Amino acid sequence: MTDPGLPARYFAPALLACASATAPHAAELTIDRLFDAPALGGPTIAGLRISPDGARVTYLQGSADDKDRLDLWEYRVADGTRRLLVDSKRLAPYARPLSDEERGRRERQRTAALSGILEYSFAPSGAAVLFPVDGNLFYLDLGATPGAADKAVVPISQDKGFATDVSVSPRGAYVGFNRDQNLFVYDLARGAERAVTHDGGGPIKNGMAEFVAQEEMDRSTGYWWAPDDRHVAFARVDESPIKLTQRFEIAADNVATFAQRYPAAGDANAAVRLGVANLETGAVTWIDLGSEEDFYLARVTWLPDGKTLAVQRESRDQRRLDLLFADAETGRGRVVLSETSDSWIELNNELTFLSKKREFLWASARSGFTHLYLYADDGRLLRTLTAGRWSVDDFRGRAIKAVDETHRLVYFSANALGPTTRDLYVTSLDTRDPGTVRRISAETGVHGITMPRGAHWYLDEFTSRRQPPQVSLHRMDGSLIAYLLENRLDATHPDAPYLADNAVPEFGTLDAADGQTLYYRLFKPKDFDSARRYPAILDVYGGPGVQRVLDNWTGSGFTQILTRAGYVVLQLDNRGSGFRGTAFQAPIHGRLGAVEVADQVQAARWLGAQPFVDPTRIGVWGWSYGGYMTLMLMFKAPDVFRAGVAGAPVTDWTLYDTHYTERYLGRPADNAAGYAASSVLPYAKDLEGRLLLIHGMADDNVLFLHSTRLLRRLQDLGKPFDVMVYPGAKHGLTRQHDGRHAYATILRFFDENLRR
Repeated sequence: MTDPGLPARYFAPALLACASATAPHAAELTIDRLFDAPALGGPTIAGLRISPDGARVTYLQGSADDKDRLDLWEYRVADGTRRLLVDSKRLAPYARPLSDEERGRRERQRTAALSGILEYSFAPSGAAVLFPVDGNLFYLDLGATPGAADKAVVPISQDKGFATDVSVSPRGAYVGFNRDQNLFVYDLARGAERAVTHDGGGPIKNGMAEFVAQEEMDRSTGYWWAPDDRHVAFARVDESPIKLTQRFEIAADNVATFAQRYPAAGDANAAVRLGVANLETGAVTWIDLGSEEDFYLARVTWLPDGKTLAVQRESRDQRRLDLLFADAETGRGRVVLSETSDSWIELNNELTFLSKKREFLWASARSGFTHLYLYADDGRLLRTLTAGRWSVDDFRGRAIKAVDETHRLVYFSANALGPTTRDLYVTSLDTRDPGTVRRISAETGVHGITMPRGAHWYLDEFTSRRQPPQVSLHRMDGSLIAYLLENRLDATHPDAPYLADNAVPEFGTLDAADGQTLYYRLFKPKDFDSARRYPAILDVYGGPGVQRVLDNWTGSGFTQILTRAGYVVLQLDNRGSGFRGTAFQAPIHGRLGAVEVADQVQAARWLGAQPFVDPTRIGVWGWSYGGYMTLMLMFKAPDVFRAGVAGAPVTDWTLYDTHYTERYLGRPADNAAGYAASSVLPYAKDLEGRLLLIHGMADDNVLFLHSTRLLRRLQDLGKPFDVMVYPGAKHGLTRQHDGRHAYATILRFFDENLRR
C-alpha cells in the first residue's frame, strides 16, 4: 500500500517579491484550479534520464494545454539547448483503449491519471529511444534534425495486441515487451518479432510481475536482459493457487463482474518460477530457487559476466532474505549471503556489481539503520562503508547514484542531515571510517539525484518548503552549471497569484511515549491571528514505508484550501512510518493501529493545547492507510476528534493482500489476536463524532468490501454517519476527475461539523 504522493540565492528574494506584489489582491484559490492547467507547482519534469553516452538529458513534461498529457523532451548537455522530441498529441491516430492489464498496472504505478508518453528506454548507443503509447511501440531516431523529430518516430509491432513493459536490450539488438501474458522480443535489425514464451493465458503470466510484486514489492517488471543480449531471464507466474473470487465494479450505468485472483492475507500466493531463455536456440533453463516453494521472488539482476543471475529470495514471513547466485546455463544456484530480522526485511534496490573487481555493494538495516556494505562475490564481507543513526535511502527509488571505480568512490542519497531532508553524499569504497561521509548537495531540503556513467556531473531535482521542484545540472563539487528547469517563484509563476495566502509550513518535534522523536509539519490559516482559536484538522497517513513530513514544496494544494477556509492543519509521522530506522518502524509489528494511533492522539492533544486552537473542534482525515487511521482515531479517541473523513480505508486486515499485511501481522492463523485488535470493526461501537466514509466502487487495491463491512457494522450499531461513493472509481480517485468532487465534499463536511 502506498500513499495515494535550485540554488538558495533565488529563494527569499523571489518569494518576497512575489508576495509583496500579490499580497493586497491574492487570487481566490479554488478546488477546480488545483486540477486545471498550468500546474500550480510550475512545469514539473518526470522520467528524468541521462543518455548512455552522457550527451543529453531526456524527460517527460506535461503539455501546455493538458498538464497530465506527457510529451518527451531533451536537453543537450554541451550547449544547453532543449527541444521537444515527441508531441504525444501527434500520436493520437494510434490511440486504442487500454487493456485491463495496463489499467491495473497504471493504477499500481500511480499513473492512471496521466496520458501520452509515460515510459521510455534508451538504445544502448544513446542514439535512439523506444517508447509505448497506448499499447503501440514507437522507435525514435534522436539524430533527426530539430523540428523534424516527430517524422523520425517509427511505429513498430503495430496492431498485434497491447504491448506493455517495454525495454531495449543492453546491446540494442532487441526490444522486449509483454503481450497477451507472454514475453516477446522484437529484432530491430530484422524488423521481426517472436514470442519467447507461449503458454501465457488464464492464470499463467510470463515475463510479468504478479500483483503483490507490483503493488507491494516495488517490482514492476518480470523479465531481465543479460548484458550480452544472448539470454533473457523471466518470471513464470502461475496464479492458479490463488482462490478465484468475484469482484464487482459498480459504474454509473452498469455493474461489471470480474473474476479476480486476489491473494488475501493467509491465503496462497502465486507460484513463481524463474527461467532463462536462450534467444539463439529458444531453449529455457529453469533456475533452482531451493526446496521451499512458498517464497517471494523479490529481485533479479545479472552479474557483469552475463553468465550468472543474482536472485533475491524472500521468505514468506519476510524475516529472511537470501541472495543467490545462479548459473544461467545449468540453473544451479548457491546462497551468497542472508539477511534476517526479528520484525521484517525492508526490500531495496541497492545491489550494485563492480565491473573492475569481483565485488558488489549491498544495503542492509542490520545495524538498525540502512547502510552500505562492500562484499566479495564469494560472499565475504570486505568492509562497512557507511554507519550512523541515519539511513542511506531515497524514498523515490534507488539510493546508490553512481560508483566511480577508477577513484573507488560511491555516491548515494541519505538523510544524515535529518529525517526531513535528502542529500547527495560520497564515500570511499576503501574507507576505514564508515561514520564519516562527505555531503555534496548544499541547499537544505530534498534532493533527488541522477548521475551519468563516470560520475563527472549530476542532475539535481530539488525542492524545499520555499522552493517548488526545480532541476539543475551540477559539477561534482556541488556548484551549479545550469538549470534545466529553474521554476523560479517570480510574478510569472502559476502559483504567484495565490502565494500571499499560502501557509508556509512550520516544523517541530514531539516525544513519543518511548522517547523517540516525532516530526510534524504545521500549517496555519491565512491572516493568522494568534488571539483567535481556530478549528484544526489532523491530516494523517501513518502507514509503514511512507514519510510525509519532509522539507519539500507543498504549494497550492488541498492543504492550502483548508487553511484558506480557516483551519489549522497538522501532519505528523508516527512510529511505524518509514525511513527512520528499525527501532522507529518495528513497534507496529504484530499489531497495527496501536502505537500509530497513540502518537497521532498525542499530536492532536498537543494541537488542542495550543492557544490558537479550539480543542473542541478538531477533525481528522486520511486516505488508504490514512483512512484506516482516521477510523481508528475516531473510534479510539472519541473525546478528541469531533469529525473525521476516511477515504478508501482498510477495515479488516484479513481482506488485504499477503505481502503487505503479513509483513507486519504475520498470517491470521498465527496471530489471530493481532488481526482482531488491528481491525477497526471491534471499535466501531465507540463512534461518537461525525464520520464521512468515501470509497471508489471499482477499487481493486483496498476493495470496496472493506467499506461495506463497516457500513453494515455501523448500521447494526445504530450509529449515524455519512457516505460518499464514486461509481467506476479506483483507489487513486482523488488524483483523477472525481478528485474535484471528493475534495469539495470533504471541505463541506468539515465546514458543517467543525464550525460553530
